[in-house]
Amino acid sequence: QVQLVESGGGLAQPGGSLRLSCATSGFAFSLYAMGWARQAPGKGLEWVSGISSDGTEAYYADSVKGRFTISRDNAKNTLYLQMNSLKPEDTALYYCAKALYPFFPGATPEVSDFASWGQGTQVTVSS
Repeated sequence: QVQLVESGGGLAQPGGSLRLSCATSGFAFSLYAMGWARQAPGKGLEWVSGISSDGTEAYYADSVKGRFTISRDNAKNTLYLQMNSLKPEDTALYYCAKALYPFFPGATPEVSDFASWGQGTQVTVSS
């Protein structure tokens, strides 16, 4: 049974940083691309970042490019999202997701590329 458990969310000030983690189990983590998506209050699900199974390819939505960094530790079956220079518009529930394949087929990942989702961790950016 695939399990994805996010942690690391919380309250941050504008310009601050947070690091999200996603502990996984129930599947061969090193064989699948992974990603993060978020949902702000009253809005739809937005893809944020993706990473290939071996970590060689990373993708970012334009809204977070240059501020967020995705990484993975295949020995620990864990996915990370380092978020710097946070903005109030980054406030959302952040989800970890397992992709359907080891490498994303398109130029950028899409929400439809992901098969399994965690429960989410809340990130609030406010002064």
